[in-house]
Amino acid sequence: MEYLKSAQRQFEYYKKLGEQSMAQLSDEQLYWQPDPESNSVAIIVKHLWGNMLSRWTNFMTEDGEKSWRERDAEFETDQNERTIVLERWNEGWTCLFDALGSITDNDLEKIIYIRNEGHTVLEAINRQLAHYPYHVGQMVFIAKMLKREDWKSLSIPRNQSADYNQKKFDAEKTVRHFTNEWLKK
Repeated sequence: MEYLKSAQRQFEYYKKLGEQSMAQLSDEQLYWQPDPESNSVAIIVKHLWGNMLSRWTNFMTEDGEKSWRERDAEFETDQNERTIVLERWNEGWTCLFDALGSITDNDLEKIIYIRNEGHTVLEAINRQLAHYPYHVGQMVFIAKMLKREDWKSLSIPRNQSADYNQKKFDAEKTVRHFTNEWLKK
């Protein structure tokens, strides 16, 4: 179960990064494309949504590439509404998290299929742990590029590493101090 908890935390982290990036964008910026062959944030969300629904719906009993999935259409703009982007985003992640919640340690070595290729459940999770962060990274990059100097860092802001580390180490010293004092009692 430690692996499953770790995978869940990683997926949650990348979901949060995507949400924090989208929150910084205007409705118009969600649909911005540098050129017709590039993806907007909205298109990336649509692709993730399609992939998550296909991969994680009935994943133990059906191939992860569903006959109802229209992958090519995922790369076309069909709506210009933030609410639809966010609905898709949440629906995809809910499908993934529900599926993860159904997996037990005994399931990790079971064989499931994606495009008729066998994967253990563990391999399928790892496959998506590489795929989803790849696309979330694209979303972050696009958002950062669009926001420029108005970008609010999602990690340690530039030239603030020393301050960040000092705060982390100071906080840890405080926790250790109180823990040691409590243990002495």
